[in-house]
Amino acid sequence: MIRHIVMFKFLPEADGHTARENAERTAAMLRDLQGKVPTLKASEVYLGAECADPTNCDLVLISDFDSFEDLNEYIVHPLHKAVGQFMRPLRESRSCVDFEI
Repeated sequence: MIRHIVMFKFLPEADGHTARENAERTAAMLRDLQGKVPTLKASEVYLGAECADPTNCDLVLISDFDSFEDLNEYIVHPLHKAVGQFMRPLRESRSCVDFEI
């Protein structure tokens, strides 16, 4: 099994919304992918604690796939790509790690 962990830091303000609001909007879209992208076995989305250090990331996505091939299919799936297009102008940074479990 492959675990895919992605952390995002959002811009303080973008698209008329705060970083927290944009993280919440993105989290809803990411949660909605479950059951709609066939190769996505499981996923969890968490928002950073509002009282945490402001330099921390705002959102983390933890996803599981049966194989790297399945992960790669997820990456190019139109629904996943739509989330990426939505959030790209809202985010400051992205960090990712993929590993076998």
